[in-house]
Amino acid sequence: MSATRMMILGLVGWMEPVHGYDVRRELLSWSADKWANVQPGSIYHALRKMTDEGLLREVATEQVGARPARTTYGITEKGKAEFESLLRNGWWTLAPGPDPFMAAFSFLPGLPREETVAALHNRATQLRAAVHHLEAMTKADWADNKPVYVSWMWERSIAMAEAEIAWCERTAVRIEESDGNWFHNQV
Repeated sequence: MSATRMMILGLVGWMEPVHGYDVRRELLSWSADKWANVQPGSIYHALRKMTDEGLLREVATEQVGARPARTTYGITEKGKAEFESLLRNGWWTLAPGPDPFMAAFSFLPGLPREETVAALHNRATQLRAAVHHLEAMTKADWADNKPVYVSWMWERSIAMAEAEIAWCERTAVRIEESDGNWFHNQV
C-alpha cells in the first residue's frame, strides 16, 4: 500500500489540480499495476482515504451532464511531507517483495524433476516475453510523452528479468544433472 500511496501523492502533487480519473489513467499508462502493485480499482478509494487523513484536499467537484460527479484533488502540506517520507524510504531501503515463486522453490523436492525443469523453462519463456514487451514499450511513441527516467525504469526491469532468465536456465541444467538428492550441496 505504501507504493500506491506514494505514487498517488506524487502524481497529485505533480498534476494538481487533478481528477482521480487522470491519476488512474497516468498510473495505468506507466503499467504501475504490474510493477508497483497499484490496483486500478483502489485508486479512488485511496484518494478519498487520503483526503480524510488530510493528505489531499478536494479542490472542486463538477458534474457534466448525466456523467458522475468528478472531484479534483490537490495535495496538502501534510501530504507533501508524507510523500517525501515515502519517497526517501523507497530510495534508501531495500525491500524486496514476497515472491510466490521463492516459496514454491523452497519445496523443490515436492515436484517430479521433469516438471520442475519444465516449470523453470516456462518461467524463462514468460520472462523473455515480458522483456520483449518492455523493449517494445521503450521504443513506442508512448515513451516519447514520458520523462526519460521512465525508460530507465524499464531498463532496470529488463536487466532484472534477463538475470532471472539466466538463473532459471542454469538451475534447470543443475536439476537435470542432479541425482535428485536435494539435501546435500550441489553446485
